[in-house]
Amino acid sequence: MKFTVLGSGTSVPHPKRSSSGFWLETSDGSLLLDCSASAVHRTAQEKFDWANLDAIWISHFHLDHIGGLPAFLFGTKYAPETQAREKPLKIFGAKGLRKLIEKFDAANEYNLLKQPFPMEIIEVEPLEKFAILESVEAVALDTPHTPESLAIHLRDETDKTIVYSADTGYAKTLGTLARGVDLLVLECSFFVDKPVETHLELADAMRLVRYAKPKRVVLVHLYPEWDAVDFAKEVRKFSPPCEIIEARDGLQLEIT
Repeated sequence: MKFTVLGSGTSVPHPKRSSSGFWLETSDGSLLLDCSASAVHRTAQEKFDWANLDAIWISHFHLDHIGGLPAFLFGTKYAPETQAREKPLKIFGAKGLRKLIEKFDAANEYNLLKQPFPMEIIEVEPLEKFAILESVEAVALDTPHTPESLAIHLRDETDKTIVYSADTGYAKTLGTLARGVDLLVLECSFFVDKPVETHLELADAMRLVRYAKPKRVVLVHLYPEWDAVDFAKEVRKFSPPCEIIEARDGLQLEIT
């Protein structure tokens, strides 16, 4: 599996960090984890085959995670690259996903659900396993951010594993979900003195890392305050049990 950071930042405009989006390439398909407005064009910048994307995971309904989805569907509806496509596009998320997409659609009678190819919207239940790609098993977990927020655990046919927390407050259950995974993609919105409980700061993230003991961690969803922080120096203060990577747009990690 190959994991690429499309957007390492947040909803706040930043010259180097675009909003949330992550591309996962597997042996039998591709998966987009969250779909901000900027992620749509970042797929093209990275030269990914966006026209044949197999599945999209929406972690929650904040605009910096789902705001690019209607624009993407508007694009695939008319793009020359998708007119001959026959395989379905599957969009996964929490209960309420279909209703929200229908509201986007109704805003201007876009007919986003009428694509040149089949499309499925699949609302998942927490802790119930499902196949997000043909050979990738997934399970979602409620997280403390919004009522519908879900983290996701992915396992491929070779037993390589990834957990993507998406936006979340501190929850030990998230650490349990991520126990021993090959890659933990963990939000770390703030450095210190976070203004809300429904996000993580560095100390929270490191508590989860010590509990979960993943093989590698990439910290994402970084607000602009991180620009003034010596990331490596501050992480070392926590004596991390594994490699901790600062996300940046375009970062690629092989999981082999």
